[in-house]
Amino acid sequence: MRISELARRGGVPVGTVKYYLREGLLPPGEATSATQASYDEGHVERLTLVRALLGPGGLSIARAREVLAAVDDPSISVHDALGAACAATSEPSPQTTDLAAAMAHVGRWGWWVTEDSPALQDLARALAAAQEVDLDVTEAHLDAYAEAAARVGRADVAAVPTSSQADAVRYVVLGTVLMDPVLLALRRLAQEDASGRRFGAQDLSGLMVPLAADRTAAGT
Repeated sequence: MRISELARRGGVPVGTVKYYLREGLLPPGEATSATQASYDEGHVERLTLVRALLGPGGLSIARAREVLAAVDDPSISVHDALGAACAATSEPSPQTTDLAAAMAHVGRWGWWVTEDSPALQDLARALAAAQEVDLDVTEAHLDAYAEAAARVGRADVAAVPTSSQADAVRYVVLGTVLMDPVLLALRRLAQEDASGRRFGAQDLSGLMVPLAADRTAAGT
């Protein structure tokens, strides 16, 4: 297919496809003349993936390039691919953060992580920021977060396919990036639910009723 058809299939302007090609997010097509190239279904799939990383995934062009490099690397291990995905979704910081508090918590939970883990840096920065504004983050509160996170982490790793190394790497990298917004959305929804139950909703007309409650009320 021509680049115009690739753009149509991908739901983006031709100029965007050309930009992704220049940035190395899309592989070049097969040259058919000095100024034209042909593209295939693999390019459509890759374009859809790029849009997901830059859109819902929230990655920059540079970070998306890193993620795609991990996906395309046939020699990378599943564990290292997870590290690459975590690095892509962590915020870079020019400042060195004291890891003592974060490492103490991780040690209490018995988690096996490395000191250079980007997520450990993220945790340390978040804890430091909370301390700066006198936000009281208790061990009990963090332990509740850790317990929930441990269940999520185990579920994520258990779902990694074993059909091939390539499939496993792709799942780990893309699942880490694209499911982060899902986790955040679920936390917000859970907070809304818990707040309504604890403090009471002022207007019940706009609340969604759980499906189980609907069935009970209907006597089914």
